[in-house]
Amino acid sequence: MNDFIYEIPTKVYFGKNQLHRLGQELSHFGQRVLLTYGGGSIKTSGLYDNVVNEIRSSKLDLFELGGIAPNPRIDSVREGAAICKRENIDVLLAVGGGSTIDATKWMAAGACVDFDPWKFFSDNVRVEKALPVCSVLTLSGTGSEMDGGGVITNPQTHEKIGRGSKLLVPKVSFLDPTNTYTVNAYQTACGSVDMMSHIIEVYFHPERDLEMLDHVMEGLLKTVIKFAPMAMEEPENYEARANLMWTSSWAINGFISSGKRHEWSCHPIEHELSAFYDITHGLGLAILTPRWMEYVLDEDNVEPFYQFAVNVFGVDPKLPKMDVAKEGIKRLSDFFFHTLKLSSTLHELGIDDKNFEVMANKACQGNVLKGFKTLTPQDVENIYRMCL
Repeated sequence: MNDFIYEIPTKVYFGKNQLHRLGQELSHFGQRVLLTYGGGSIKTSGLYDNVVNEIRSSKLDLFELGGIAPNPRIDSVREGAAICKRENIDVLLAVGGGSTIDATKWMAAGACVDFDPWKFFSDNVRVEKALPVCSVLTLSGTGSEMDGGGVITNPQTHEKIGRGSKLLVPKVSFLDPTNTYTVNAYQTACGSVDMMSHIIEVYFHPERDLEMLDHVMEGLLKTVIKFAPMAMEEPENYEARANLMWTSSWAINGFISSGKRHEWSCHPIEHELSAFYDITHGLGLAILTPRWMEYVLDEDNVEPFYQFAVNVFGVDPKLPKMDVAKEGIKRLSDFFFHTLKLSSTLHELGIDDKNFEVMANKACQGNVLKGFKTLTPQDVENIYRMCL
């Protein structure tokens, strides 16, 4: 196994009644705060007023940028970076889900450079400096509240690209499960698929190393399988929302990836779907993941699929390994499409095959996708077609 260094620099306030510490934490980073958020949900829920009151009661200067869209656009990043420069912002506070937090991270980086922030993505420019970012989470799924990654879309070029830096890891995150009570069943389902996909991307690794981490990942997956349907049926079930929120963070904060350095597969393939068609990321992952599993499964790599089926879904281990592996994939599909009630095909979303060749080449960056199993652009195009 590979050596590794592990560090979580994010301070987390988890649970109810923690927001009164917000102003105190923000004041550690300076006087001038840029508050970022998406649509109007934080205003209708009352969270916006609570956040603003905490900031103002701490005598901090408040600036705002709302309207950050799902699959956040580079235009929002540009606007936020410009505000930071113009108003000499000291710290950014993202209130929302992964889209808001992702965009805010790159505003923080864009505020410290004199070039277009899209260059961080188009030219893979390294982040050398960034303003501090804090977050108040309202939707479980991406794990952005506890990692340094962020995915940004450029609608003009049909590109959706993820990049990361340890400098973009939030300094402080407030995780109150009650702030997710208003998340509807569909978004709860999509967020749950996203966190499961983060785990699956790591679980299916070409090298088997720390068995302990396999069992952690299996436990995280079983947690989502148990609590996602509960949260959909009972939106204000605190236990369900809390388990999903904490699982989301630990699915992608680096812990389960310790020492693993392979590329992910389903995420880059899905990024092309949402770049071209602006679909919900978790929905795209739900449609793609079981098809990717079916496509890459073979006699040489059956072991992790067998382990997944037995330990996550309780498939009978006495059956032939390939049968067990295929049953595990079937049960994952059933969970996504029947239990979570998500669309199972691209056709249902009005997507045809006209862009598949271009999308497949973009996903592979014109070469190959080196994940659990190396995929060529033709392989990726075949997977897209399995999803129709």
